[in-house]
Amino acid sequence: MSAEAPTYEELQRRALAAAAPRGRAAGTAIVCDRLVRIFTTAGVEVQALQGLELTVAQGDLVGLVGASGSGKSTLLNILAGLDVPTAGTASVGGYDLLEMSARDRLRYRREAVGFVWQQTARNLLPFLTAAQNIALPMQLKGNGRGAAKRHAVRTAELLEALGIAELADRRPAALSGGQQQRVAIAVAMANNPAVLLADEPTGELDSETGSAVFEAFRTVNRELGATVVIVTHDPMVAGEVRRTVAMRDGRTSTEVLRRVVTDEHGTESVSEREYVMLDRTGRVQLPPKFLEALGMEHRVAVDLAPDHIELRPDTHAASEHL
Repeated sequence: MSAEAPTYEELQRRALAAAAPRGRAAGTAIVCDRLVRIFTTAGVEVQALQGLELTVAQGDLVGLVGASGSGKSTLLNILAGLDVPTAGTASVGGYDLLEMSARDRLRYRREAVGFVWQQTARNLLPFLTAAQNIALPMQLKGNGRGAAKRHAVRTAELLEALGIAELADRRPAALSGGQQQRVAIAVAMANNPAVLLADEPTGELDSETGSAVFEAFRTVNRELGATVVIVTHDPMVAGEVRRTVAMRDGRTSTEVLRRVVTDEHGTESVSEREYVMLDRTGRVQLPPKFLEALGMEHRVAVDLAPDHIELRPDTHAASEHL
């Protein structure tokens, strides 16, 4: 690791310019189609997800954002195998999340997906060292011939890849919050899952420490080939990923895609473009700032142009009340 921490601009450039991760075939890692999750409390139904649609390509690095109550944590719990959808379809790494048996779900959580919690203390067992915490998921998966040696090799590889080899023999109480989260990422990657999920992993950390933790996610994505989905409120984290998906009212509403462009002088810069998501029924969720700027509410006028659709405020609304 470099003695001098890279700047935010350098971290962003690396994230956006990185080539496709090594070690996994191209394809689709996550597919959600018309996903519904309904909770019932005291006879009252609450729809946390309302026909959500989402596709994440293998090897992608995605930030999932949204206000409290938008459904992002519900979605993450479903993808992690911690909750079950009410309706629709969802698959992760080839696993059908609606059709899995209890045994399949356990295997799924052990092998197909890794998870990092926001609370640093929740990710690690306090009485085990960092190396022992990383080895534990492999031991739970199986102990066949030569398992101990394989576990030791994999543990050493993860410690080295995430820049925490010197922490191998320390217990969580002797680690800082950022160090605990990097060990937690190694634990989540112990069984080489195709998908790594994280719920506000930098929420308890300062910005400098959070940048180091995010660099660990980037390493997992770029060098270890995992698809990474991070739920975050941190604008710095959201701005560093290649794709940011915003949720509103239980659906995906907008996406921001980023790429590195080079001008005629060879200078690199990050270009980003916001898109409104169109579902199977043709519904879109326009950004609230756009609607407020033009005073749009209730209904809008729609016109079809040769190469685009025009939306305008409903100018007839006032006359109807005359």
